[in-house]
Amino acid sequence: MNINSPEPGDSTPGDNTPDGPGRLEPAGPVRWGGLLTVLGGIKRVIDRVLAAICIITFVGLVFIVSWQVFTREVLNNSAPWTEEAARYAFVVLAVFAAAYVFSERGHIAVMILVEKLPLNLQRVMGVVIELVVLFFFVFVFIIGGSSVAENAWAQDISTLPLSVGQMYLVLPIAGVLIAFYSLAHLIGILAGVEQPTPEFDENAEAI
Repeated sequence: MNINSPEPGDSTPGDNTPDGPGRLEPAGPVRWGGLLTVLGGIKRVIDRVLAAICIITFVGLVFIVSWQVFTREVLNNSAPWTEEAARYAFVVLAVFAAAYVFSERGHIAVMILVEKLPLNLQRVMGVVIELVVLFFFVFVFIIGGSSVAENAWAQDISTLPLSVGQMYLVLPIAGVLIAFYSLAHLIGILAGVEQPTPEFDENAEAI
């Protein structure tokens, strides 16, 4: 054994990290640990709720369309409420499913140019993209969607016990969820626990 080699657990002055002497920089997950834990717990709960809403809405949409076809083709008297109910159910499903996709950063992204940049610039681009997403959904979905829902609150849907404004509430709700996901991804990129660009999933692409 080389007597000059430090034993496990010994420290060498100036060599505080595996990256080299004189660099004492706490890891991202350590600095952001508490916040990342809280965000991760909230994200898991929201994911489960969104998944349940999407499943229930999809099953309801299938039932509504099936009943519409049955009453039209078999009973020769199509149920009048099914057309509007199917339309709004599809919109609700699309909006909440889009929010759920943001949880896994599964939205459409062109990464061919960003991936050619150095890692530091990739992180800058990742931060900029998440800030743009955050800005868009705060001002368009949350603020704009709330205004639209308020203006149409008293506009009734003739065949459903709901108003148009109540249906438009899905926009600010989805905006809040997507803004949360974007903020969580932004913090993950800054902390170094997430890649600057969405990871490629061959299985997802095959599906």
